[in-house]
Amino acid sequence: MRLKFNKYQAIKEHDITDESVWQNRRTVLKALGYAGTMSILSTSAKANPLNWFSDDEESQFVQKKLNARPATEQSATMTKESVATRYNNFYEFGTSKEDPAKNAQSFSVEPWTLQIDGLVENPITLDYDDLFNKFALEERIYRLRCVEAWSMVIPWIGFPLASLIKLAKPLSSAKYLAFETLHDPNQMPGQRSRFVGGGIDYPYVEGLRMDEAMHDLSFMTVGMYGKTLPPQNGAPIRLALPWKYGFKSIKSIVRIRLTDKQPPTTWNILAPSEYGFYANVNPNVDHPRWSQARERRIIGTGLREQERIDTLPFNGYTEVAHLYKNMDLTTYY
Repeated sequence: MRLKFNKYQAIKEHDITDESVWQNRRTVLKALGYAGTMSILSTSAKANPLNWFSDDEESQFVQKKLNARPATEQSATMTKESVATRYNNFYEFGTSKEDPAKNAQSFSVEPWTLQIDGLVENPITLDYDDLFNKFALEERIYRLRCVEAWSMVIPWIGFPLASLIKLAKPLSSAKYLAFETLHDPNQMPGQRSRFVGGGIDYPYVEGLRMDEAMHDLSFMTVGMYGKTLPPQNGAPIRLALPWKYGFKSIKSIVRIRLTDKQPPTTWNILAPSEYGFYANVNPNVDHPRWSQARERRIIGTGLREQERIDTLPFNGYTEVAHLYKNMDLTTYY
């Protein structure tokens, strides 16, 4: 397994969010578990950052180290790994920020299959080992902007989504990619209960336009912080789309289907007036119930390790702006 490092690591070490910070967005839809109401609560304005994390707790899930040399940006000043693995949104394991780490410890990722089919010449199925050995792995340090107006910086390990799509040889008629998360209520308690799972109809689904998927920033992730992904972070494989809000980066993927029609996406189904298909980070388009002009950058566990900063269009990744030329981004939000 070989890893390479590229231009997307051009973030200084003091910008890197501690791995233990970013895992918890799921209080947002608890109300939906009662009567199917569409009233979504934003936890970002109410959460007490001092109560998010406990350094006394250690994850029970054992991650495997990846054969990778550390990126130069990774150092002792990087945000603690224990934070990013306990502040997380993954409603399949519960809607509170601490639920995924608590409820995912017995989640099994081996065996695993990822199916790529639909409008392709070469439908393929990858097994667990293929995810780590079929492509040249590289590390990329990406900013992550949650729709709840908090953000982090995460060092991911994986490979370009385009490499996977090219392997399947898409037909010219393929215009979109439809993604699907594992559906396994036995392992994912949120899929067994509308209350625990935030009122979502599972499996979780997401979608991209073909040109978005083929852009080099679109990244299939199999690891973080030098190790395989823990289950609460989307093991064994998830998507990382740094210019879009975090809910577009679907976790624990089992299928990618190429299609000629725009696919349905979970949050857009749930609240179409609040969560668009594109979900590009845009400080000029507020969420109906909170501003997106600024964000809370989470670096560590204390107040001094968080700061309020201005949100940038496309989360600062302006190299994707041409994909949306002549589009009204207040309509196609």
